Amino acid sequence: MAKPLTDQEKRKQISVRGLAGVENVADLKTNFNRHLHFTLVKDRNVATKRDYYFALANTVRDHLVGRWIRTQQHYYEKDPKRVYYLSLEFYMGRTLQNTMVNLALENACDEATYQLGLDMEELQDIEEDAGLGNGGLGRLAACFLDSMASLGLAAYGYGIRYEFGIFNQKIVSGWQVEEADDWLRYGNPWEKARPEYMRPVHFYGRVEHTAEGVQWVDTQVVLALPYDTPVPGYRNNIVNTMRLWSAKAPCDFNLKDFNVGGYIQAVLDRNLAENISRVLYPNDNFFEGKELRLKQEYFVVAATLQDIIRRFKASKFGSTEFVRLDLSTLPDKVAIQLNDTHPALAIPELMRILVDTEKLSWEKAWDIVVRACAYTNHTVLPEALERWPVDLFQNLLPRHLEIIYEINRRHLERIAKLYPGDVDRMRRMSLIEEGDVKKINMAHLCIVGSHAVNGVARIHSEIIKDTVFKDFYDVDPQKFQNKTNGITPRRWLVMCNPGLAEVIAERIGEDYIRDLDQLKQLLDFVDDDAFIRDVAKVKQENKMKFAAHLEEHYKVKINPNSMFDVQVKRIHEYKRQLLNCLHIITLYNRIKKEPNKSWTPRTVMIGGKAAPGYHTAKMIIKLITSIGDIVNNDPVVGDRLKVIFLENYRVTLAEKVIPASDLSEQISTAGTEASGTGNMKFMLNGALTIGTMDGANVEMAEEAGEENLFIFGMRVHDVEALDKKGYDAMLYYNQIPELKQAMDQISGAYFSPSQPDLFKDLVNMLMHHDRFKVFADYEDYIKCQEKVSALYKNPKEWTKMVIHNIAGCGKFSSDRTISEYAREIWGMEPSLEKIAAPDDPR
Repeated sequence: MAKPLTDQEKRKQISVRGLAGVENVADLKTNFNRHLHFTLVKDRNVATKRDYYFALANTVRDHLVGRWIRTQQHYYEKDPKRVYYLSLEFYMGRTLQNTMVNLALENACDEATYQLGLDMEELQDIEEDAGLGNGGLGRLAACFLDSMASLGLAAYGYGIRYEFGIFNQKIVSGWQVEEADDWLRYGNPWEKARPEYMRPVHFYGRVEHTAEGVQWVDTQVVLALPYDTPVPGYRNNIVNTMRLWSAKAPCDFNLKDFNVGGYIQAVLDRNLAENISRVLYPNDNFFEGKELRLKQEYFVVAATLQDIIRRFKASKFGSTEFVRLDLSTLPDKVAIQLNDTHPALAIPELMRILVDTEKLSWEKAWDIVVRACAYTNHTVLPEALERWPVDLFQNLLPRHLEIIYEINRRHLERIAKLYPGDVDRMRRMSLIEEGDVKKINMAHLCIVGSHAVNGVARIHSEIIKDTVFKDFYDVDPQKFQNKTNGITPRRWLVMCNPGLAEVIAERIGEDYIRDLDQLKQLLDFVDDDAFIRDVAKVKQENKMKFAAHLEEHYKVKINPNSMFDVQVKRIHEYKRQLLNCLHIITLYNRIKKEPNKSWTPRTVMIGGKAAPGYHTAKMIIKLITSIGDIVNNDPVVGDRLKVIFLENYRVTLAEKVIPASDLSEQISTAGTEASGTGNMKFMLNGALTIGTMDGANVEMAEEAGEENLFIFGMRVHDVEALDKKGYDAMLYYNQIPELKQAMDQISGAYFSPSQPDLFKDLVNMLMHHDRFKVFADYEDYIKCQEKVSALYKNPKEWTKMVIHNIAGCGKFSSDRTISEYAREIWGMEPSLEKIAAPDDPR
């Protein structure tokens, strides 16, 4: 049998057919050798793999820099409206291969490295993931940057350059152990420090009200040092900027008050200031009210707004003499998008600048703020909503507290006029929550201070209007919008699944990569035997490749002909990895009971990180690994069922596992997952979805046809009805024998023979206080999984359903999402126009 093409060879094919510009391989080799020469320190004349990686990265970066400079000149001359995407997380993953794809350089680099006797895939594997995010929210921001550049928008991503990103996860005896992610250890070839744009950020101090106005004095200063990373659009020569701030102590930090003996201590204390950008908080969908976190949130906002205003004042049609002094036109040139409430302080900070520094009236300043800012909500889970104690603000940001109080006073005055005497409504809508501890509700601040508020999938946007923010919707319905999330097809198809990208391109051409709606044309090939065969063959090759990866890294042999049943996402009760566990146990018990029946073989893979302080999530990981220990070593079961926990799930692992998956598990309780984006990646890469009607699953079922997904379980209205009635888990436990058996095995130490009480907390939670109603959906889930197994036995029908799904993916491109943000929130028009490359005459 012919050896399958490597990913590299497949990408070469898609590039050869005109996607790649004809790059001079000899030039690339020359540049590579030049960079290698400068990479090697004088006393070393033997290059390591890492030296080769840096030489390649720098060679590719050379192609970015000219385009980057030209793009910025283009913006300066045209003076377009600019969008600033503020996010505490950017989960970028690796950069090298993505850059080569977007610049059409992959072929030439591959050929050049090959001629130099190197393997490009090996070099790519040396790059560390930029793991500056937890999951969905941070990865969404990364996809958005790709789309904003590909659509020619003058856009900037602003965030924090964490020294340590999301922790590396090790599994030791079945338990999660965290290790610091020292991703900058060997340097980062993609960033450029810009000390000339360093900005001061103030903390603490006190407020003075004088005749000249308000002054915030006696503050502690931390400097924000920007690092810029180029963000290339897809083959349009546009390169935007992601600017991440790093905290630096000023030279006189704690030195002004040092006495004769205190010098050493004063210098050591600089670390306290620089801790601000040290580490990413590893919580997903959970709020932790720590002072350091609030400092991070203010740090990024204060530095960014100074940058925004500097850029606004300094540019007009390329004229250096002209300086904009009238800030009332700011919203015509500046759109600020708040990615969740983490950058909410942009609202009071911009007010502070406009009122205290620029001396505008409150009314004028407020009008500017509301017109410039827009807010994206990412969750309705109450434990995830940010509520900061007033005392913390009083100490850290005293002036901002005053401003928030004044915003609230005026806001409540308006509500009182609209609803006279409705004290309860005022209490519900206040930005300040009274209680044992007074708190600031950051979501309320964002809604009041923005002209647009959006959810991230249609069902989520409706839930926001109907429940969590109903009072606000009643008052300002025009503010509320939906922007269903999307993913970039460049990374999540062309780059990670070149075989499938190529098979599609052979049928419908390559334009779909920048216009994903064209995938609809694949419906013409749903009954085409050759196409069905090609799609199935690509999937099988991806599975073989991933099976080899698992064997190499996990020392487990799996059956590549089994169904790859995959659930990868953060470990969280609402995502219901426990429901998946109950299915595995049920399947195991059935195989044990009838070992001679013809079972559809399955390899169940579950992966994801648990927040370090989230006890239940860590127990869920332990349960998964414990079930695996029993199932995988049971000779009766053999290779008909295997359970694997995928360690250290991150962007780079997602790029390997998603193209190899057959079944995608999207099984959150209806009404809890705002959107999900993993669900879209699986769909685009030819996996079928088993899922609830939650988040974007609803729209996926609409686009592909509900009959082409495996939908089960309660809908949102069923969950609400069950809440009214009262959810009683024991009812299901007593009525469903297989569920009872599975739970009895968990509590009876079948999966933890040496520690009988190991899972008592999990059992107790499921039986007595399960907010996410796992048992209520168990029976329907099991039945639905039986349908999945039956269809998998018919490969042709399975693949036809896969084609329906891929054909329905067009809506889920982040290009569509960003076009909607641009037109409906930012007042900007996307463009597919190419600008001249640096080597073209202008």
